[in-house]
Amino acid sequence: MVDDTTPPASVDLILPVLNEEEALHWVLPRVPSGARAIVVDNGSTDASAAVAAAAGATVVSEPRPGFGSACWAGLCAASADVVVFCDADASIDPGDLWLVATPVIEGQLDLAMGARRTHRSADWPPHARAANRYLARLVGRRTGVSLTDLGPLRAARREPLLRLGIEDRRFGWPLEMVFRAANDGWRIGEIPVDYRARIGTSKATGTVRGTARAVRDMRRVIRDDSFGGQRDSARAEGRNAGEPPG
Repeated sequence: MVDDTTPPASVDLILPVLNEEEALHWVLPRVPSGARAIVVDNGSTDASAAVAAAAGATVVSEPRPGFGSACWAGLCAASADVVVFCDADASIDPGDLWLVATPVIEGQLDLAMGARRTHRSADWPPHARAANRYLARLVGRRTGVSLTDLGPLRAARREPLLRLGIEDRRFGWPLEMVFRAANDGWRIGEIPVDYRARIGTSKATGTVRGTARAVRDMRRVIRDDSFGGQRDSARAEGRNAGEPPG
């Protein structure tokens, strides 16, 4: 971990991982001091877990497949007041985590989301960019929250996030987080973050087929706006993870 200026509070950085051995060599040394890296291995067949452990990260094994499963496992393993989620594919520098964590720590936002900006069009495939823009518009129409991106870098306080009761365990997890947060009156805002070409092939948006699968998961979340009646079981999971009743 790099040694830089000590930030005002500690956070847990949750990194869902599926065969990101090569990228982790770039990502983990860039995790700033004051942040603990929690690498959630979601069934990797490469040496991702070993690379993470050797770098000093906390490694959590989540055998149940799905991006949301990995995010939930990382959230349950976290102990810091503020958690930050980030992809582990080197498309976002984890050193930028304070851009989203600080507004939450200082009480300005309840959910801070990194809005990706690229310096080369090739870094963000056109099909993935178009799908993201389409979904962001849908979210805005349904929630009244103006968003330009549904990116992977985001920060929130751990206990309220557990109490939201996010149920999706696939690619709909990030979208459901925004819906539930908006429904609960959270203050949601965007902060620009740099985005670069990832290392390896994306499981969600690296191909048109993968993007279509991610969009399908997210559209399923959008179709279901009756979240309030579905929270009990997920909130019970949160209490089982050490959370007080909401």
